[in-house]
Amino acid sequence: MNRPTATAIGFGAVLLWATLAALTDLAKPTPPFLLNAISFLIGGMIGVGYLAVRAKTEGRNAIRIALRQPAHIWAIGVIGLFGYHFFYFTALRNAPVAEASLIAYLWPLLIVLFSTFLPGEGLRRGHVAGALCGLAGALILLAGSDGFSLSGDGGVLGYAAAIICALTWSSYSVLSRAVGEAPTMSVAGFCIVAAALSVLCHLMFEETAWPQGIAGWIGAVGLGVGPVGLSFYLWDIGCKHGDIQLLGVLAYGAPLLSTLLLISIGSAAVTASLFIGLILILSGSFLAARASLQKQSTASTEPS
Repeated sequence: MNRPTATAIGFGAVLLWATLAALTDLAKPTPPFLLNAISFLIGGMIGVGYLAVRAKTEGRNAIRIALRQPAHIWAIGVIGLFGYHFFYFTALRNAPVAEASLIAYLWPLLIVLFSTFLPGEGLRRGHVAGALCGLAGALILLAGSDGFSLSGDGGVLGYAAAIICALTWSSYSVLSRAVGEAPTMSVAGFCIVAAALSVLCHLMFEETAWPQGIAGWIGAVGLGVGPVGLSFYLWDIGCKHGDIQLLGVLAYGAPLLSTLLLISIGSAAVTASLFIGLILILSGSFLAARASLQKQSTASTEPS
């Protein structure tokens, strides 16, 4: 698979993440960890189903091959998928939502910065500038008209959890590239383990409330099929084979697209912050894309 195709596939995950807020709203009043358990289980079953089909057509045990991974691969995958959501929900429970979301959404910028440790991934100023523009745009979108202040009464635990959340997903994304020998379909196993851990957290921390009616189950199943399921497979392909720095910047499009989707279904209003965030995120994407093209052009002209 060539680099542009893998990058486009990875961006598919960003498009799916844009539906997260709308589908989560449909699934109310289901608490976060129970919703995660449902979604991760569906996401894992998607992968297992795909592997079962491959096993029939290829005449080999594709499921066993995909899931028979070293312990460090399992640790990276499970901590990445479950750990991100665990610390994200912990942050939201112990700090104001706007502030916690903003800190947690440092992960695209961290991906751009951490990628410098990967072999052959030189960092250009355009990548950093683009990531900072995207961060500024996401900041404005997440803060909205109410603004935010990290000096509030949110508590150290919430802010610390948000920081760990950002570090967890950015590290998972970059390490996925570093251990690229692990097949993408091993994500199915990570999802199933994450579902089991989510059930445990639900029993420990939450009151059970199932999705209500057809709309509620559409939201829950939609999460498992899309933003908390298929997206992880697409993101794995993008991180392992695509332009991880450009993907990091493009990830800032998720809150923008999410806001546009909420506006289209009447769950959010058009505001000045939307237009400012739009300009900043698009500008950041342009800067990062141009830097990536320049990097590829330089690499192609270098003598082998």
